[in-house]
This record gives sequence, structure tokens and C-alpha cells, in this order.
Amino acid sequence: MLTLKLLKDKYGVCRLDNTLPIPEWAEKGEFFSATRTSDELSIVCCEKNIPEDIKCEKNWRILKIEGPLDFSLIGILASISSILAERKISIFAVSTYDTDYILIRDSDVNDAVEALSAKKYNIV
Repeated sequence: MLTLKLLKDKYGVCRLDNTLPIPEWAEKGEFFSATRTSDELSIVCCEKNIPEDIKCEKNWRILKIEGPLDFSLIGILASISSILAERKISIFAVSTYDTDYILIRDSDVNDAVEALSAKKYNIV
């Protein structure tokens, strides 16, 4: 049985120009993630730190899969996303070396926790 931790803050998913450095405001808080591609700089961070002029989607919550997870494990994210898809809950996933983070709209969090708990995931 896997344990998922619901992080307390609300988060935003931001899109910045790919030539910009990672801004200081993004790095504040319990969690932030930055991905640079040839098209964009995508940042997930605590929404209270995001300036008003930044293009972003707000009101996300994060479920952290407690890890570290072994690289040989198969289907963890697929299983969780399938359970949530059955409830028509959209996700935005961020993976790190140790684990996965699943962003869920704040309005869907209670339904997501209920669905995952029913499938024997431990939510703390």
C-alpha cells in the first residue's frame, strides 16, 4: 500500500519565456519545480508567491507519493491516474528522482482523496 501526502498549500502552474532565469519568487515554499524546454520555462510553485502579471493556472493541490520509489517499480502513476480518470479528475504530474507529485484542482481534492482511499491508498 502506498502513502500519499497532501501538501497544505495551493499551487500554480506558470509559463514563462524559455530564456528567462528561474525567478526567486518561484523558489519559496515547500515545493517548486522548474522545467525548461526549447518552447518555455514551466514552473510549479506556491500560488501566493506568483506575481499577478505571470501567465499561470492556479488552485492546484499536490499529492506527493511518499518515497523514495525504486526505479524498477512499474505502473504507480498509471494506476493513480486511472483511478482519478474514472472520476473525471484531471491531473498534472511532476516526477523527481525519488518520487512523483500529482497536482489536482483544489475543487477535486476531496473526490480524489475519496477515490484513492477506496482503492487502498493511504492519504495523510
